[in-house]
Amino acid sequence: MADTGPEELAVLALVSRGLTVTAVARRLDVSERTVRRRLRTAADDLGVDSTIEAVVAAVRRRLI
Repeated sequence: MADTGPEELAVLALVSRGLTVTAVARRLDVSERTVRRRLRTAADDLGVDSTIEAVVAAVRRRLI
């Protein structure tokens, strides 16, 4: 399992606050595709299968 980077953690933190992919993309000035890729990478790094699980895992591990 690789380390989750700051870009992925930033996306997870915003999603955990209820922002949509579109809103996160606008906030970070990146494309929606980039946001989705960072969510997938974060989930892979955290060893989970979904965005929700990634947010939960990041919170439990005190990463966000």
